[in-house]
Amino acid sequence: MSTSLSALTIRQLRSDLKTGHISPVDIVNDVIDSIKNKDSEVGAYLSINSEDAIKRAQNADISKPLGGIPISIKDLINVEGQPCSCGSKILKDSYISTYDATVIKRLKEAGAIPLGRVNMDEFAMGSSTENSGIQITKNPWDLKRIPGGSSGGSAASVANDTAIASLGSDTGGSIRQPASFCGTVGLKPSYGRVSRYGLVAFASSLDQIGPITKTSEDAAIILNAIAGKDQLDSTSLDSEVPNYLQSLDMNIKGLRIGMPKEYFTDGINSEVLSCIHKGIEKLRELGAEIVDISLPHTEFAVSTYYIIATAEASANLARFDAVRYGNRTTDPTNIIEHYRKSRAEGFGEEVKRRIILGTYVLSSGYNDAYYVKAQKVRTLIRNDFTNAFEKVDAIVSPTAPTAAFKIGEMSNNPLQMYLADIFTIAANLAGICGISTPCGFIEGDTGNKLPVGLQILGPALQEATILKISDAFEKSTDWHKKKPLD
Repeated sequence: MSTSLSALTIRQLRSDLKTGHISPVDIVNDVIDSIKNKDSEVGAYLSINSEDAIKRAQNADISKPLGGIPISIKDLINVEGQPCSCGSKILKDSYISTYDATVIKRLKEAGAIPLGRVNMDEFAMGSSTENSGIQITKNPWDLKRIPGGSSGGSAASVANDTAIASLGSDTGGSIRQPASFCGTVGLKPSYGRVSRYGLVAFASSLDQIGPITKTSEDAAIILNAIAGKDQLDSTSLDSEVPNYLQSLDMNIKGLRIGMPKEYFTDGINSEVLSCIHKGIEKLRELGAEIVDISLPHTEFAVSTYYIIATAEASANLARFDAVRYGNRTTDPTNIIEHYRKSRAEGFGEEVKRRIILGTYVLSSGYNDAYYVKAQKVRTLIRNDFTNAFEKVDAIVSPTAPTAAFKIGEMSNNPLQMYLADIFTIAANLAGICGISTPCGFIEGDTGNKLPVGLQILGPALQEATILKISDAFEKSTDWHKKKPLD
């Protein structure tokens, strides 16, 4: 196992920094070296801001919670002076952020160092990072397989030890699913717990920024830094933020954890299901009470999501007109041709598909039949969770029905690809929190190991509960310690 600094957790690095055994410059240089040596095969990074990172490391205040820790950033979160392409040709090489997103401002205030931009599905639309308009990112566990999406670059960089931690975004599972596929921890906070100011919007009522890390403890450290009310985001919640590290006491005895029958279906890979059941048994051994529950409207979650998400995407992406910024078509004859050609050339197929779908469901004569009805079903799904959480403290399920699939395997079947997020989508519709933590491996077709993630869902604003459960599980297993080259 590597002893590189880039392979260590935030907690381990912070401990070494305090004793003076290492410096922030040592960490940044080690991560940059790791990127140079290992990222060419995986392709997680789109750009690295080495000079600025080293300068920040030289001036880092290690007394701060994240002092001296470099973090990779998903390429739709604005960092002043860095490119923000959203994985799209329409913004590639043509837009540099002029401001920091609130989460970046808070990370910097906590001492963290934004190191580089990592790849993603274009405008966060996808489950494999194959929809990036810039490059394909590969899974460090098997370079023939996808890392998940849309935060595939974030998960791959953490799994490959080319990042200590990463910030991603989750609209329908885009933090949790790639975390599952890459053997990392991925936390989706409750809607409104973390400011979205400076996040390029895909679906404004579903998007949420969160960390991808090597441990639940590291996720708690980052959430401590970024959570809380923001006057620049009217949807952020004015609710007290606890110290999430204080909840990590391994004591889950007496917690009631629900198993929804709708999340344990015939469509799950049998080896994945075996890992999940073993994970649940471990939670039972730790003192949790496992309770059978039902989320009866689960079957409508995917269709509801793809109406609401595409409708909001259609509105949000209208701003990318290549007038104020972005790549422009050459020699248009009039303004209409300018819009049409610039967007046709700049947007990829999946983004075009979702814009068209969203425009259709919002159009006159179809709005009530689709969008309004979807909002009503969303309420039913939210009510399912409300009712369930009256009986249980958390809910457990697979994060994804399979392990990582091969690059190109689902490229021509978007409907099958959409189902890769079948267990994660409902949490976004309901606005609750969720985490994926490594719980085992299945064997790939060449004998290599493919990670499996256990999903733990909690009520809105109860991140402390799911972090406690995830941390207790991790401390009683060693799945999260495994590395692709072990």
